[in-house]
Amino acid sequence: MGARQRAVTALPNLIRSLRNEQPLKLKPHNLNSLPSLRRAFSLYDQINLIDNVPEDQLRFQGYNDTGFTVNGVEYEGSLLCVGNLIMSWKPNKFSDITADSLSLFRIVRPIPEILIVGCGRNIHPVDPELRRFVRSTGMKLEAVDSRNAASTYNILNEEGRIVAAALLPYGVTS
Repeated sequence: MGARQRAVTALPNLIRSLRNEQPLKLKPHNLNSLPSLRRAFSLYDQINLIDNVPEDQLRFQGYNDTGFTVNGVEYEGSLLCVGNLIMSWKPNKFSDITADSLSLFRIVRPIPEILIVGCGRNIHPVDPELRRFVRSTGMKLEAVDSRNAASTYNILNEEGRIVAAALLPYGVTS
């Protein structure tokens, strides 16, 4: 029996077991879980519903107005992630994001294929100088709200792609 046939045969049992699962209980300090950007009930989802992420791989699991939860650890403030490395990052508002605040990308190797900028609660237009700097490093740039930036990072990282994220907390509005 082929892999596709086994997946199709297992699908009814998988759906039945998912319907019987208990809902995720959020932590008391208003932690929001991240939405999936994948289409519902695609074959890819059915194979990956176990969420079997390697232990050394970063995975954003939630967010609140002041920070993020990554691999079960709560981080306050802005974060800079490169591949599977995570570090605190100085910018507190979108206007603080400059070529200097991203200067790490002048030396990091291998060069990530994309830098996802989490702008906080709202998407902001990226300064042309910052866009030129990112392009000069060999990366593409995507600026979205921080919730979607974290979800996109999860998906690309899970696919094994070299990706970077510069995230302001979701509560940042300017």
